[in-house]
Amino acid sequence: MGISKKMSNLGTETAFDVLARAAALASKGMDVINLGIGQPDFPTPPPIVEAGIKAMRDGHHGYTAANGIPALRETVADDIFKRRDVRVSADNILIMPGGKPTMSFAIEMFGEDGAEILYPNPGFPIYESMIRYSGATPVPIPLKEENGFSFNAEEVLSLLNDKTRLIILNSPANPTGGVIAKEELDALVRGLIQWPDIYILSDEIYSRMLYDGQSHHSLLSYPEIRDRLIILDGWSKTYAMTGWRLGWGLWPDKLVPEITRLCVNYHSCVNAAAQYAGITALTMDQSPVQEMMTAFDRRRLLVHERLNALPGISCILPKGAFYAFANIQDSGLSSRQMQEKLLEQHGIATIAGTSFGDYGEGYIRLSYANSMENINRAMDRMETALKS
Repeated sequence: MGISKKMSNLGTETAFDVLARAAALASKGMDVINLGIGQPDFPTPPPIVEAGIKAMRDGHHGYTAANGIPALRETVADDIFKRRDVRVSADNILIMPGGKPTMSFAIEMFGEDGAEILYPNPGFPIYESMIRYSGATPVPIPLKEENGFSFNAEEVLSLLNDKTRLIILNSPANPTGGVIAKEELDALVRGLIQWPDIYILSDEIYSRMLYDGQSHHSLLSYPEIRDRLIILDGWSKTYAMTGWRLGWGLWPDKLVPEITRLCVNYHSCVNAAAQYAGITALTMDQSPVQEMMTAFDRRRLLVHERLNALPGISCILPKGAFYAFANIQDSGLSSRQMQEKLLEQHGIATIAGTSFGDYGEGYIRLSYANSMENINRAMDRMETALKS
């Protein structure tokens, strides 16, 4: 008796594979510089850590409500008003063990045989993986370098039909560092008025990670689609809390009972102490976040300058997140060949652009969530690799 055939449709996240291989090479004595994993290299700020410890000492060891403790949901609602200038009810917020459950549950809710779901390509690989697993057909939204890795709204609207159930957007974006232009969001929302049954999942996990004085343009700013909009956000990137597994989703009224049932079936509830730490993260002095972003900005400018000085490489300046999506088309190597060469021969962990979809061929992703020293060392090694 074999496992379900649908398991063959489930992909993976190559960044974790590369992380494991980099660790294996390091264990054998290779000096590996990891520019692969999308994880802040800063510790979680001490007030958040202390809040988690205090919660455990105060006896918060048991189950919580499936949708999250009320105090945290209220705090998230307050933070949404503070940062997105939109009033929402805490009843529409569900606390999740990280960002992926909101994404996966939304895809599972709308995905089935005969359905189509649009997703960004190149984009976070779990989008396509979960769409295929759900039985739906994944329809890529091409993100092109000449558009700053944004999209053309008319092109997206041309992909819609009676089979379309869900559109997934991500801005600022992984892996490109691109930001969707406000005029394209405006045009997309105008066009979606003609498609009232299509839902939208807006992955805004990098919403606090913007540069050059940019403001975040949340889809919550469009009341005309509010009743079919799902927002994904969380603590992992902004507060260097990847291992805490804490995220939130904002859901329309009519979907709250459905998503709550999924939470009960899949994970019961989110770690209690982590939820109390999440309250502190949103309400504490935010200077640690700004300090982290200042460091990321310096690294962004450095990696952009160094990449564009390499033979056969070019890279547009990332507008958000902490990734550079470097164009290697003049190097003579495919994305996967470049990934392998840099890791196996030169001790630099990067991710092939094809790990993020077919439109990623000709690119590699580098995370600049690493020190200035290590970025410079990695660029020196890349120069040696390319000249060889």
